[in-house]
Amino acid sequence: MKSWFRSEDVLAVLLGLLVVALSLSTLAGVNLLGWSVSVKEWADVSKAMSPSSPAFASLTGPGALAATFAFLLVVLSAGAAFLGVKPGPFAVRFAVLFVLAFACWIAGHNSYIAATPNKRQPGIDFSLGLTGEAGYLLALVGGLLIGNLSPRAASWFKDAARSELFIKTGIVIYGAVLGAKAAEESGRTSAILFRGLAAIIEAYLIYWALVYLIARKVFGFSREWAAPLASGISICGVTAAITTGAAIRARPVVPVMVSSLVVVFAVIEMLVLPGLAHYLLPNDPMVAAGWMGLAVKTDGAAFSSGEITAAYFYPDADDPARKWMALTTTTVKVFIDVFIGVWAVILSAVWSWKIEPREGGGLPLREIWSRFPKFVFGYALTFGAFFVIGWLQPALIPDLKKGTDQADVFRRVFFVLTFFSIGLATNVRRLWAEGLGRLALVYVVSLFGFVIWIGLAISWLFFHGVPAGPGGK
Repeated sequence: MKSWFRSEDVLAVLLGLLVVALSLSTLAGVNLLGWSVSVKEWADVSKAMSPSSPAFASLTGPGALAATFAFLLVVLSAGAAFLGVKPGPFAVRFAVLFVLAFACWIAGHNSYIAATPNKRQPGIDFSLGLTGEAGYLLALVGGLLIGNLSPRAASWFKDAARSELFIKTGIVIYGAVLGAKAAEESGRTSAILFRGLAAIIEAYLIYWALVYLIARKVFGFSREWAAPLASGISICGVTAAITTGAAIRARPVVPVMVSSLVVVFAVIEMLVLPGLAHYLLPNDPMVAAGWMGLAVKTDGAAFSSGEITAAYFYPDADDPARKWMALTTTTVKVFIDVFIGVWAVILSAVWSWKIEPREGGGLPLREIWSRFPKFVFGYALTFGAFFVIGWLQPALIPDLKKGTDQADVFRRVFFVLTFFSIGLATNVRRLWAEGLGRLALVYVVSLFGFVIWIGLAISWLFFHGVPAGPGGK
């Protein structure tokens, strides 16, 4: 078997397609992933977990966790054998890795940490508002503590802590999630869809170039850091930064550290921008909604920002205009995510042709192919398949989304395993020497200096005067 086939990229596609294929069972009225464990915001830890489908309620949260762990242990141990790693030692190390990472994931969903202002449970008067994505940060911190305080323990995890395999598998699954969501949004209103796509293209072309230029010329970062940072700030955070890192062959720690900054600053945006939008745009709710989708960089924070903004403009929870505002934010954010694959192709070509060219000149197609992250094919395949199914058969979208909601459980687990694994392998002193503090400064300057304001201008250009739904103002 060719060596290129026995790679983490190929394995990630195979694992992602397995999960996605199982999720399609909902189209036949069968539920093959409903036993997976879903983690929710909690004030009482006994209520933190539940099966992802009510049909498996009798399994209980701990039972769903055990089933999810067993499934991952089996398929990943088989994957280890596929890569030439001894499955026995891998299984033992992965079991410990999973327990530690998942504990961080649950802790990150504590209501005092995760709950956003519009979704606090009764009795929760204050929360950090980090959303459940705080679990990623805690996983990174947990891995960093072990990796830097006990390097010997961290090295024990080496065979199992496969950050690139985990994140690539998660992104392949994410393609199906976005495909179903995009199909749902495309059937709503062509006007919002067109305006959203146009706004996204302009934002890409402006944001990315400016952030990259500032990181390189003003703060002196290498291309390895500047490109993932530009993608993380200008596109959609975690997934964009990691896909960019793969396309330019950056070290895995680079896009993950960028992603951590994205999560932190997305919370600040979520707390500040909705109120600011209502103050600046009292008569333009759709401009405000589009602005949230263009400016707030993680999916969870962006969707929550859209809902909070809608509540500012329309206090009545039953007002249909709220739905149209949320639709606008969601549409813009989803289609920003969709372009990740396109951007990976562009960056692979640019880096092969201009940044790191080989002798001989011309367009080095072989080098582009070598550099292009192959797992993006899996992402494109799952996105395309689910989008086409939903677009051709809109009646199937609810069942598609039911399946992708369950598949998304695994995407989130793979992401949290990624953050924990990266933490294990990261030397904080070395990272600080490379300019982690300056990295945060670039983010602050770019985000608050021009990204959110350009986003506002673009949203105004495409959504000014658009009513918030039929008969809306």
